[in-house]
Amino acid sequence: MKVTEHIAQAKDTLISFEILPPLKGKSIESIYDHLDPLMEFKPAFINVTYHRSEHMFKKKADGSFEKVEIRKRPGTVGICAAIMNHYNIDAVPHLICGGFSREETENALIDLNFLGIDNVLVLRGDAPKNETFFEPDPHGHSYAIELLDQVAHMNNGVYLEDDLQSGVKTNFCIGVAGYPEKHFEAPNMQTDLSHLKRKVENGADYIVTQMFFDNQKFFDFVTKCREAGITVPIIPGLKPLTSRKQMTMLPRIFHVDIPTDLSTEILKCKTDKDVELVGTEWLIAQSKELKAFGVPVLHYYTLGKPKVVRAAVEAIM
Repeated sequence: MKVTEHIAQAKDTLISFEILPPLKGKSIESIYDHLDPLMEFKPAFINVTYHRSEHMFKKKADGSFEKVEIRKRPGTVGICAAIMNHYNIDAVPHLICGGFSREETENALIDLNFLGIDNVLVLRGDAPKNETFFEPDPHGHSYAIELLDQVAHMNNGVYLEDDLQSGVKTNFCIGVAGYPEKHFEAPNMQTDLSHLKRKVENGADYIVTQMFFDNQKFFDFVTKCREAGITVPIIPGLKPLTSRKQMTMLPRIFHVDIPTDLSTEILKCKTDKDVELVGTEWLIAQSKELKAFGVPVLHYYTLGKPKVVRAAVEAIM
């Protein structure tokens, strides 16, 4: 089923989770171990992130260094198929611009269509580690809207090869990202909302937000979207705060604010275990308020912390 179909049929706020592929060399069992404790909450769907290759310098026998390309977390498409087969739950693979050509993207979409995967979340993706700016693949997309257009074209039976006639029409439900505190590269919120509206006009079916810790920022974002004529479902993305280092790391990497009340309590903590307790209570409070607001789905970025997410979801069920 499509994400939008899940939302249309729901009688209450749905639950969904997001996971990372395991590091190369790890078993699919690590995914099952991660998800098994969360299955009792009957998630509507599970997102699986996609990761671009990284460049590393490997020392050669003669003492010189060779630049090599390594993809540390492969397997997104296979993991989605495994999740659907193992749990009978819809999987939503992420698609990113960085590190992928248009042809590689098309082939991935063909594989997803053959597997019966109905949903994709299209993202530009981040700059590689140790690099300041995002650089697209020479034969790839520079912006998420270009990637979205490619998916939308395939939904209309239009493929990259001009002479390909009567191509099978795919039927992907397309999600895009939204930023309650604006994308860090956007000059202002109004410009960011204009870009988001274009994505919806070009075929985006729903929005999943960047993590946030201040619900009022999400409420204001929804209001601004609606005033701009964006009518598709908006799903809040939630992440537990579990360590002191996240106080500086999350604002630096993800460009999100930590509310004063939350930072004050975390600064009182002596250990990361104490921080996890504070973060769990904050996540529970966030979830309850968002559910009361009437959000269609509570989307949790589990990212190695299924126990914390489990405690939060258990508290609101």
